[in-house]
Amino acid sequence: MSPVPASDMQESDEHERPPQTTRAVILTDGKAGDEMQCLGLAEALGLAPDIRRVAPRRPFSWLAPRGPLDPRERPGRPDGPLPEPFPDLVIASGRRAVPYLPALKRASGERVFTAFLKDPRTGRDAADFVWVAEHDRLRGENVLVTLTAPHRVSAARLAAARHDPDPRLASLRAPRVAVLAGGDSRHHRFTPDDQARFLADLAHLAREDGVSLMITASRRTPPALREGLARLAGETGGFLWDGSGENPYVALLALADAVVVTADSTNMLGEAAAAGVPVLVFTPTGGHPKLDTLVRGLEERGVARPFRGRLEGEPFEPLDETPAIAAALGRAYHAHRDAHGLARTALPGLA
Repeated sequence: MSPVPASDMQESDEHERPPQTTRAVILTDGKAGDEMQCLGLAEALGLAPDIRRVAPRRPFSWLAPRGPLDPRERPGRPDGPLPEPFPDLVIASGRRAVPYLPALKRASGERVFTAFLKDPRTGRDAADFVWVAEHDRLRGENVLVTLTAPHRVSAARLAAARHDPDPRLASLRAPRVAVLAGGDSRHHRFTPDDQARFLADLAHLAREDGVSLMITASRRTPPALREGLARLAGETGGFLWDGSGENPYVALLALADAVVVTADSTNMLGEAAAAGVPVLVFTPTGGHPKLDTLVRGLEERGVARPFRGRLEGEPFEPLDETPAIAAALGRAYHAHRDAHGLARTALPGLA
């Protein structure tokens, strides 16, 4: 019997050995919206990433995204956001994070795969993989374009919330409407007239259509509007999350027969579309072409329509483009590993 060559034995062992876990890092400057998009994508890949936050000093923070990088936070520094050993994959978002990606590529000898969410403003070569929404102009071979952004409101999480419903919400009479209230931003402002109109339309929905309102407000919600929402929930037998107990955000969407969402947040609009129930959009004062494009795209797909104080629309196939973004990133990641002679590592969410 001829002995098996050692090289063949090594190849056989490597073929049978399960791939190692992908070491992943999320890199932002701490903005909640950016971090949540990155987390949603990492979770769709089946990864448990380390969350790192950059904090460049002035003038480096002013010069982002084009750099140069703050030397205090250069990759490899033990006290920096990207110490060694370097990860296999970095998912980043936010202009302050952009200069760290090419620096990390150089420091790792091109081994690290980099992904960036939203337009980096420095071109498609800012990362190995770039995701942008339809309203952004950036295009290229390594750029994926979708209508909605990646998020954490997955089909699995919605199904789990329906299987084991939050008792605070399940006890409410049907139909139930989730209300996702945003607030003032760079492009929108909830004027006193906007607040009065929003509250009046919600009151009409609750009293005339007999729905139960399940309300969550954001950190940006004006105090007067938050107080008005709390009064409305109390007067009509609805629910307002006051910050105590577990955040029922996914549970609200899972149990909703419709969703009322304010037009100041791309994340909330995309998350509402994932529920598969009519999305009713309230637009406060102001606006931005990017948000207008998103709302128009949702309307064209039969997902959303303006909120007029009444229930409208029919259920639809949930719109969640996070799995498609994750699949495209996964293909690019494996191609990168193959091209650089690196062993593939596992992406359990794509198995």
